[in-house]
Amino acid sequence: MVSRSRRNPRPGAGDEAGPGSAVGPGGARPLFSAGLAGSGRDSDAEQAEDPESLARQICLKMLATAPKTRAQLAAALSRRGVPEEAAEAVLGRFAEVKLIDDAMFASAWVESRHYGRGLSGRALAAELRQRGVPPGDIEAAVGQLKPEREVETARALVARRLAGTRGQPLQARTRRMMGVLARRGYPQALAYRVVREALEQEGSDPAAAGLGLEDPPEDDPDEGPSTW
Repeated sequence: MVSRSRRNPRPGAGDEAGPGSAVGPGGARPLFSAGLAGSGRDSDAEQAEDPESLARQICLKMLATAPKTRAQLAAALSRRGVPEEAAEAVLGRFAEVKLIDDAMFASAWVESRHYGRGLSGRALAAELRQRGVPPGDIEAAVGQLKPEREVETARALVARRLAGTRGQPLQARTRRMMGVLARRGYPQALAYRVVREALEQEGSDPAAAGLGLEDPPEDDPDEGPSTW
């Protein structure tokens, strides 16, 4: 009977390599590394010859994570060096099949950010401008918010902060409530009136918090009219 001897495996030897590995002069190497590198070069070459294919891949990958505006996609394609003509061709086709719809994006953004974060119409318009939404679509989307809806949201924001600051100095509480509304884009005059109303309902003295009736702030013309 012939006995078989087993070699003691050495680190880096072929019998120590796991699945998908090959042995070379430097020890075990994953087989797929070379394959991916090769396919990457082939893919890059193909995309260089067909910039529209590259543009489609970039857009689809971005849209798979979250909706995007046409301007956001165009900026991404430009950063990747996609020629403008190829980018516009792909973006145009995506818009035709409603994979890109700035009006729908703006409407969904306003609904989500107002009801989820309590942002005012002015703040929402600024966010949409930053994302390249056309002015007409911004106006239509923000127009969904009625003045009374914004006032109700401002009151709810103040009520939550008021309840969480009981026991603190009145002026500090007032500054915090005013800050909450300012960060969400509400005009100063609206914030002043909503906070004053909340303090009165609580039984606190608004005048002691610096919110007297004599000299309420006026809206900044650049902010748009106060909704009250």
